[in-house]
Amino acid sequence: MNGDKKTSMEDIRYIKLVTIGSVNPNNPLSEQSRAEQAELLNRCLSDYPKGVIIGKDITIGRYQIGEHELVMEKITYHVGFTRKPPWEEEQ
Repeated sequence: MNGDKKTSMEDIRYIKLVTIGSVNPNNPLSEQSRAEQAELLNRCLSDYPKGVIIGKDITIGRYQIGEHELVMEKITYHVGFTRKPPWEEEQ
C-alpha cells in the first residue's frame, strides 16, 4: 500500500470549472491564452489540495465562412476538490 487515498464523490466539497478552447469565431484564442488555460487545469490536478476531474462538457461550433467550414471546440472540465484550494483566492 502506498498510503494514497482515492477521492470519492462524498468527499467533494468544491468544484471548479476550467475551460479550454473557445467557440467564438470573432474572438479566437491566442496560443498564450490556450497555454494559460492548460496551466490552470494542470495546477488544479497537481497542486495541493489535488483535484480530480469529475465531469466535462464539450461544446462544438461549426461556422461557414465563404466556401470554408470552421470547426471550433471548447471543453469545460469539472474539477472536484475536498476543499477550496487556498490559491483560488489569489485569482
